[in-house]
Amino acid sequence: MRTSTVKALGTFLLLFVAVYLLPAFVSDFRAQQFAYVGIYLLALVGLNVLTGFTGQISLGHGAFMAVGGYTTAILMADHGVKDIWTIPIAAGVAGAAGFLFGIPALRLSGIYLALATFAIAVATPAVIKKFEGFTGGGSGINLFGTPELTASLTPVHVLGFELNFNNWLYYLSWTVALVGYVLAWLLLRGRTGRAFRAVRDSETAAVSSGVSLARYKTLAFGVSAAYAGAAGALFAIATTFVNPDTFPVALSIILLVGVAVGGLGSLVGLVAGAIFIQFLPLWAQNVSKSAGAPAVVYGAILILVMFVLPTGFAGLLARLGSLTTRGYHRPNDS
Repeated sequence: MRTSTVKALGTFLLLFVAVYLLPAFVSDFRAQQFAYVGIYLLALVGLNVLTGFTGQISLGHGAFMAVGGYTTAILMADHGVKDIWTIPIAAGVAGAAGFLFGIPALRLSGIYLALATFAIAVATPAVIKKFEGFTGGGSGINLFGTPELTASLTPVHVLGFELNFNNWLYYLSWTVALVGYVLAWLLLRGRTGRAFRAVRDSETAAVSSGVSLARYKTLAFGVSAAYAGAAGALFAIATTFVNPDTFPVALSIILLVGVAVGGLGSLVGLVAGAIFIQFLPLWAQNVSKSAGAPAVVYGAILILVMFVLPTGFAGLLARLGSLTTRGYHRPNDS
């Protein structure tokens, strides 16, 4: 087994143990906040597949989260589908939408692709309001108190443990996130992952090597959107309510910030990126109570982080790993 594989498995095992034990050391409210970290992690993994590994910039992944969120809400409210079963359906619907968008997007790249995806994020709230009979319009869809929402009325028993809604949400979000993380790791370490990197590094060289740009670009969009759809489904379950404001335009930019902070083209740093975009705004609000000040604090810290860590937390971990390896192999002077 290769050293990189052993390190990846060890890292995942540590993450799994930390996720499993964390609720025992934090309050129910804090567990709910960390549930959102898992949701963001799932969305960041998908976005990094597209942007970090395939080189296709997207500013519209909040729209794909909205597709997943509304799919879950409609299935639960109108068709009586249990929340957990709506997650793969939401991923499939959003993935299909991403794949379809990837076809015309083949003609775009760079800033033009970013603007096209941003246009989707801008248009999505208006489209949601337009189909009021289907989406609830500006009023949205309420899920709180419905029997389809697990543990919302009474605790649920899982493997002998009684879980209230916050703890159930925590374990559900992180279970889906970790499964998605493993699937992405398996995808990216194989032939498809190598093709994605070839497209990112040089489209001309990729074509000359036999890589189909159309196939892998659309596949990357579909996979990335599927992850966003699953994250959107979890987001709808977590908020117990969806309306156009649940998935604002800023969400797409926040996700891109999380990927940049975590590290483009790497999965290992995305946990830090998810923690960053979940807790930094809350911390900035606690530090600065005056109007507008939290945004200034948030922006200043973001600039500082990107200045200190231009390659994100993944780059920091890589440098620390290289220093450790270098020290381990240093010859003995005695």
